Amino acid sequence: MNKILVLLGPNLNMVGVREKGVYGFETAADIENEIIEYAAEQGFEADVYQSNHEGRLIDRIHSCREDYCAVILNAGALTHYSYALRDAIACVNSNVPFIEVHMSNIHAREEFRHTSVIAPVCVGQIAGFGKTGYFLAIEAIKDMV
Repeated sequence: MNKILVLLGPNLNMVGVREKGVYGFETAADIENEIIEYAAEQGFEADVYQSNHEGRLIDRIHSCREDYCAVILNAGALTHYSYALRDAIACVNSNVPFIEVHMSNIHAREEFRHTSVIAPVCVGQIAGFGKTGYFLAIEAIKDMV
């Protein structure tokens, strides 16, 4: 099984519209297409799912065990306070590795962004490289599966 799930949390549908100095000018749809294309070049099929609703993200996490070899997760602001998201990852991460990705360097931003409650249940974190972070995560997955 060479399928990757890319999960995107709240407000990531607004990339290219919001805070262009932080997130860049490319739209979320453009980046999604690039992720799918890059994954295919690396031998993976990628599904990208974005939701502004925590419960929908949790449902997707619960269901990923059957269909995916790995998950790339940019949880947005949920990264910093969602213990429910953390617990959902812990439910399935023994079968499916999770890589935490952030387009911005969360450690160089506001203090509340410095702590990730999901990091302890992910195999690693990539932050601060813009959309390239997703490609780096795919490279890491190649070595894990």
